[in-house]
Amino acid sequence: MRDQDIHAALRILRRQVRRWQEPVVGVVAKESRDPFRILIACILSLRTKDRTTAEASRRLFALASDPSSMLKLSLRLIERAIYPVGFYRTKAKQLRGICRRLLDVYDGQVPDSIEALLTLTGVGRKTANLVVTVGYGKPGICVDIHVHRISNRWGYVRTKTPEQTEQALRRKLPASYWITFNDLLVPFGQNVCQPVSPWCSRCKLAKHCDRVGVTKSR
Repeated sequence: MRDQDIHAALRILRRQVRRWQEPVVGVVAKESRDPFRILIACILSLRTKDRTTAEASRRLFALASDPSSMLKLSLRLIERAIYPVGFYRTKAKQLRGICRRLLDVYDGQVPDSIEALLTLTGVGRKTANLVVTVGYGKPGICVDIHVHRISNRWGYVRTKTPEQTEQALRRKLPASYWITFNDLLVPFGQNVCQPVSPWCSRCKLAKHCDRVGVTKSR
């Protein structure tokens, strides 16, 4: 993909994305715009399907919706609330660790910088960028496996890891696209540009895509 083609590609995706289910963290954000809920939902979503994440988030937030009240829940109760999300026992411990640090260090508030968010238990760059962009509306690029794969498949970047992809995108992706890039590419990756045998015959972006690494498609 040529650098100038990114504008046309994202215009197309903005139209296409209306047909697909919105990622669960985006749904949580629209419901509350609460950085704490967005942070917790993002932690729960890792290695977990969106429907399971949505149901677990609703159960958990019905019990506690801020760091102080969540820390009052027993570990066992948190585990029961979020089951069957992936690694639910580990995540229950992470949630308690996050809430403790938020109360001890940040006066119960979720920090609005990537550097501060990365000090929280279980928070990586993907989650930190998502909280900053969706929760606070600040510049950032959330790079999950879909964004990493598709950006490379397009030929827009040539990187080996999501972290490298984030830095490459920060250098060349126009800033006006940063916040929405993840929202567009995740449903596109789930429904069309899938990891194995993508639906190239259905893809409206085919003429812009270099199909890097694609050996089989539908």
